[in-house]
Amino acid sequence: MSRILNLINGHLRRDLAAYRGIALLPLRTISCTSRKQAQESDAHTSALRKRWKDTADTVIIGGGCVGVSVAYHLAKAGMKDVVLLEKSDLTAGSTWHAAGLATYYHPGINLKKVHYDSIKLYEKLEEETGQAVGFHNPGSVRIASSAARVDEMRYQMTRTHWHVTEQYMIEPERVLELFPLLNIDKVLAGLYTPGDGHIDPYSLTMALAAGARMYGAQIYNPAPVTALNPTADGKWDVQTPHGTIRANRIVNATGFWAREVGKMIGFEHPTIPVHHQYIVTATVPEVKALKTELVVIRDLDASYYLRQERDGLLFGPYEKMEKMVLQDSWVRDGVPPGFGKELFESDLDRIMEHVEMAMEMVPVLKKADIINIVSGPITYTPDLLPMVGPHQGVRNYWTAIGFGYGVIHAGGIGKFLSDWIVNGEPPYDLIECDPNRYGKWVEVPFLCEKARESYGFNNVVGYPKEERFAGRPTHRKSGVYELLKDQGSMGFHAGWEQPHWFYKPGDDTGYKPSFRRTNWFGPVGRECKLVMEKVGVIDLTPFAKYIVKGKDSQKLLDRLFANTMPKVGLTNISHMLTPNGRVFAEVTITQLAPGEFLLITGSGSEGHDLRYIEAEAVDGGYDVDITNMTEDIGVLGIAGPNSRKVLQKLTDEDLSDAGFKFLHCKVIQLAGVSVRAIRISYTGELGWELYIDQKNMAAVYQAMMEAGKDQGIDNFGTYAMSSLRLEKGFRGWGAEMNCDTNPLEAGLEYFIKLNKPADFIGKAALQEIKAKGLKRKLSYLALDTDDVDPEGNETIWLNGKVVGNTTSGAYSYTAQQSLAFGYLPLELCSVGQKLEVELLGKKYPAMVIQEPLVLTEPTRTRLQKKAKAKA
Repeated sequence: MSRILNLINGHLRRDLAAYRGIALLPLRTISCTSRKQAQESDAHTSALRKRWKDTADTVIIGGGCVGVSVAYHLAKAGMKDVVLLEKSDLTAGSTWHAAGLATYYHPGINLKKVHYDSIKLYEKLEEETGQAVGFHNPGSVRIASSAARVDEMRYQMTRTHWHVTEQYMIEPERVLELFPLLNIDKVLAGLYTPGDGHIDPYSLTMALAAGARMYGAQIYNPAPVTALNPTADGKWDVQTPHGTIRANRIVNATGFWAREVGKMIGFEHPTIPVHHQYIVTATVPEVKALKTELVVIRDLDASYYLRQERDGLLFGPYEKMEKMVLQDSWVRDGVPPGFGKELFESDLDRIMEHVEMAMEMVPVLKKADIINIVSGPITYTPDLLPMVGPHQGVRNYWTAIGFGYGVIHAGGIGKFLSDWIVNGEPPYDLIECDPNRYGKWVEVPFLCEKARESYGFNNVVGYPKEERFAGRPTHRKSGVYELLKDQGSMGFHAGWEQPHWFYKPGDDTGYKPSFRRTNWFGPVGRECKLVMEKVGVIDLTPFAKYIVKGKDSQKLLDRLFANTMPKVGLTNISHMLTPNGRVFAEVTITQLAPGEFLLITGSGSEGHDLRYIEAEAVDGGYDVDITNMTEDIGVLGIAGPNSRKVLQKLTDEDLSDAGFKFLHCKVIQLAGVSVRAIRISYTGELGWELYIDQKNMAAVYQAMMEAGKDQGIDNFGTYAMSSLRLEKGFRGWGAEMNCDTNPLEAGLEYFIKLNKPADFIGKAALQEIKAKGLKRKLSYLALDTDDVDPEGNETIWLNGKVVGNTTSGAYSYTAQQSLAFGYLPLELCSVGQKLEVELLGKKYPAMVIQEPLVLTEPTRTRLQKKAKAKA
C-alpha cells in the first residue's frame, strides 16, 4: 500500500500525454479553465487551408472515434459530399483518454453485431489505411467469483452459441493459463472470448480519418458549429465561423457536447458526463517476464477491468453509485467553452475499495508503481445504451451520442448508420438504441439518478426480467397508479409504471431476481387462472396512441401498412414494413370516423413508430394531422369469461356477440363515463380494451371492481398476459417480428394483403421474397424443463449443431409446460420435429408442435357454433 500512498502524496504522477505519445493540456479540473480564456481560444481559429464546401449530402458534427467512423463508412460506401466538422482537434472529448477496450461480448443480441463489426474493422484498418492503430487482441476473460456469476455466464452462453462470435466457459485452471498472475483461489469459472483486446483510441481515430479522406470525405477543424437552421425542404444550414454548409442531413456525434448541439434545435438530449478513472502502472517485472500478452480480465464482483499496458498494467474500476461522480453542472450550465483534451482531478479515495480487491485478485499490483491516474468524462444515458438513428420531431437529424463505450461501438455503429443512410433502412434491428425511446418524461433529476445507477450497476449480475428503481416514478403515471402501486410488483415501460404481477397474503413480495423460477412464478399462475376462468383487469396505459386524420389519412395509412384499412367502427392488426420487406412495427388500427384513425402500438415503440409515420407523411406530401395522445388516454383491459357480465352491469350498450362483435369499436357509457371500447384482448380470452380520459380512469376501474365482486374479478399483470398470449400463439413485436424478420417467415400472412391496390412500403420486396421462397420459418416449441423456462434468444440444437434460436418463451399454466417460439430452417419446421433448447448451460428436450396450444375465445366460440349448427 505504501506506493499507492505515495501516489496520494503526489510523488508518482505524470501526464497521460507521455505514455500515449500525443500533445495534451495538463491534468486539471475544469475549474482551472477560465471561461474567458476558453472563449478567446475558441475565437482564435487557424485557417483551414482547404477549400470550404457550401453544400454536403451529410454533415457529421464531432470528431471523436464515433463521428469519424460514420464519415469513414459513408465515404467508403460511395456517398459523395461527406463533411465532418470538429470544433477543435480530432479525439478531443472522451476519445483521447479512453482505456480502449475492445470486446466481442455484449449481453444484448444485436449489440453483439456492433461489437463484432468493430473488431473485424480494427483488425484490417491498418492494412487498409496505412495508419497504425495499436490493436492488441490477446482475448479476454470475465471472472466469476460467485454462484450467481456462474449462472449469469451460462445464461449468456445460451445467447451466444447462435451468433458467430467465439465464446467459451472455462475452468479456473484455464483462466490461470491465460492470466498466470491471478489469485485463482477466488475464481469459480471464466467466460473466455478469444479475439478481444484493446486498441489505442487516438491512433484508431486517426486511421479512420485517413480512411475517410482516402474515400473522399472532407474533415474540417477547428470548425465549431454555431447554429443549425432547418430549411423548408428538410435540409439544414450548418453555420460555422468559416461559413455555412447546406446539408441534406446532419449527424450529431458530439459526445458530451450532445446536449449543446441538441439545444440548437430544441432538444434536451438525456446525456450526462460521468467521471471515470483508471490507473496505469510502471513496468511490473512479472508482466515483463511473460512471453505472451495477458488476456484482459474483468473481475465482475469487484467491478473493474484490468489489462496489460506495455510492461505494466492498466486498471479501471466502476465505483458504486453512492461514490461515483456526475458532472451534472454541464447539464445545467453547459460544457465549459474550450474544454477538450483536459481531465478532472483524480480521486483515489473513491476507488480504494476496488484497488484493494484488485490487489487480492492480482497480487503483483501490491508492488506496482503507479505512474498515472486518468479521470475523464464519459457520456451516459439513463440506461447506458447509446442513442443511434434518426430523431422524431424534426427532419433529417440523426444522432450517434451517449456512448459509454465509444471505442468498441465506433466501428460497428459507423457501419450501422452508414448502411441505414445509404439503403434507407437499418441493416438489423437496434431499437434498444433508438434515440426516440426517450421523451419529455426524462427530466434532469431522473437523468442524473438513472446515470448514477447505471454506472454503479455496471458489473452487477444481469438477471432476466431485470428491474432498476432509481428515479422512479416519473410524471408518467396512469390514472390507476396510486390505486395499484402498493398491490404488486411494478415494471418500468417508457417512463410508465405498469404492474408485472400482484400480491396476495402469504406471497413472497418484492422484486426477487433469479435465473430460475422465482417469487412471481406462483402468483402469475394464479392470475392466468383468473383470466381463463373468471375475469381480470389490467392497466395497459403505456400503449402508445396516435390519432391520424385529414383528407389524405387513409391514403397515407394504405401506403404505410400492409393490411387493408378497417372500415368505420372496426379494428384490425396491421404492420409497417421496411422497403426490403422487414417488419418495422405492429399497430392496432381503428377507424373512429370517416378519415379519423386511432393507432395503438407498444410502449417501447412510441417515438420509433411515430417518427416513421411522420416521415412518410412529410416526404409524401400527405394532407394529414398526426397527434400523439399517449399521455392523455388511459387504457384498461378486461378479460375472461365473466368480463361481459361485469361490463353489462355498468352500461346499457348491448355487449352480446351479436350486439358488439369481435374487433369492433364503440363509444359507450360505462358507469356514467364516456369510454371508447374495442372488443379485443391480448390474452386471447373474451375481453375489451377501454380507452378513457386519464382523469376518469380511476372511477371506471373502481366501478368495474365493485361490479365484478360476485364474478371473482381481480387484477392481473403483464407477466400473466405474456404467458397467455404465448399459449394462444400470438406473435410479439420485438421478439417474433422486428427489422430482422419478414412477415412471411414470421407467420403473419393473414395480415399482409399483397393484392391490395395500394403500393405499400415493402410490397415489391415481399413479392420477391415470396417468389424466391423462404429459408426459415417461425415454429412453435414445447419444452420439457425443470425449474427454468425459456424467455427468448436461446440457442436451439439438433445432433450437437446449432440450428436456430428462440424469440420468446414462457411457462403455460394452462398446459403445464414451457413454450417458446423459435426460428428454424424450413426442413426442421414440421410438427413432431425433435430438438433441444439450451437453458443455463443445459440442453432440454423440445419438439415442434401445432399452434396454438390453447385456442382463443373467438375461435372456441366459432367452433362451438359450427358444432351446434351441425347437430
